[in-house]
Amino acid sequence: MNQFEMICLDKMVLPNHRYRRFMKVWDFKKVDFLLKQAKSDNPYEGYGLTRIFRCLLLQFLEDLSDRELEVFLQENTSGKWFCGFLLNEDTPDHTVFSKARKKIGTDLPSKIFEHLRDPLKSQGYMNEVFTFVDASHLIAKASLWEERGEALKQKYEKLNNEVLPKVAHDKPARIGCKGKNKFWYGYKKHVSVDMQSGMINKVAITPANLTDAQRLKHVCPSQGAIYADKGYCTKPAKQAAARKGCHLAAIKKNNMKDKNSDQDRWYSKMRAPYERVFYQDPKRVRYKGIAKNQFTAFMEAICFNLKRILVLSPDHLGKAIG
Repeated sequence: MNQFEMICLDKMVLPNHRYRRFMKVWDFKKVDFLLKQAKSDNPYEGYGLTRIFRCLLLQFLEDLSDRELEVFLQENTSGKWFCGFLLNEDTPDHTVFSKARKKIGTDLPSKIFEHLRDPLKSQGYMNEVFTFVDASHLIAKASLWEERGEALKQKYEKLNNEVLPKVAHDKPARIGCKGKNKFWYGYKKHVSVDMQSGMINKVAITPANLTDAQRLKHVCPSQGAIYADKGYCTKPAKQAAARKGCHLAAIKKNNMKDKNSDQDRWYSKMRAPYERVFYQDPKRVRYKGIAKNQFTAFMEAICFNLKRILVLSPDHLGKAIG
């Protein structure tokens, strides 16, 4: 005689599982509403954009590739629960995720990131009184041998930032430089962090050849003081901070006449605890082009802030965000 046992997926997920805690502190109703507005042309093979977005969020929470995410959803019951799949329901294969990223673009993740961030500001957990700003390098490709061969074929004498867009596969990527000896081909990730909560306030991706000071305008807070390194002590950064009414507390370069070593050491001590935002960041991009890498930056920032909220303890965050 066959025996049947009814199993509830919800009961298979531990009460204190972090996915449950994420759901408690972040109300997904507004996110679902934003996603439903973008569902007119649905390439997701019946899964729905809401569930696919949660899959992509899970991908960055767990640092998975598309193929690893496919297997994770097949085998992990808590992952199925978080994304809204039934226990015996088929989950997406890896090709669905790449289609979804292209469809979602950067505008929608930007709105969702703001939806998570702005309630924290209204509740007083992010106040932009003191802001940490920095940029890190993202390598698009380990070598440029194919590009060098194509440049020689087209009779270009040098492979530089003027020639690269004509011969490179990743056309927006550029050669960046830090100091005299550090060069890389790819992008820069610019981030501002609220120094009260330690959460990311703004994030932007730019080609690697643009200086930190030139792109402070993308991550500049609306008020308060900005603590920055030597890359932000020049005129473009001062102008960007002045337009927002911010005080720029940037470390000065050694050759500047008005350099104050004691003050700069104090600035360095103020900045040191917030360097953790970049400590475990991957230094190689997943995708080609600024749009897909900006999508990645928004998703990583959302996941970072969610994890940070749990560190601050949801018991002290009041009502759910959303």
